Amino acid sequence: MTNGEWVEVCEAGEIDVEDVIRFDLAERTFAVYRTEKGDYYATDGFCTHGRFHLADGLVMGNLIECPKHNGRFDIPSGAAVRVPACKELQTYRVKVEANKVFIQL
Repeated sequence: MTNGEWVEVCEAGEIDVEDVIRFDLAERTFAVYRTEKGDYYATDGFCTHGRFHLADGLVMGNLIECPKHNGRFDIPSGAAVRVPACKELQTYRVKVEANKVFIQL
């Protein structure tokens, strides 16, 4: 895995509108989202507060809510917008080509 490499995550239709999936690669975990407008995004896969999997959380518009302590993050920017989350998520570029979702590492 090299810096800047595009990695295939899944078929575009595997992520429902206003949903999130978990994607593991090597020692890393990512969360890949599809918002209510149908846009795709990717962030680190763990909440920065308690290291719980965000893929188990709830997508609400452009927000992801952690399943453990209900901290929230803005999906496009990764910004922490509701305590106890206070540190932003790393975000990753996403593209959809030939009906497949890719993230850039």
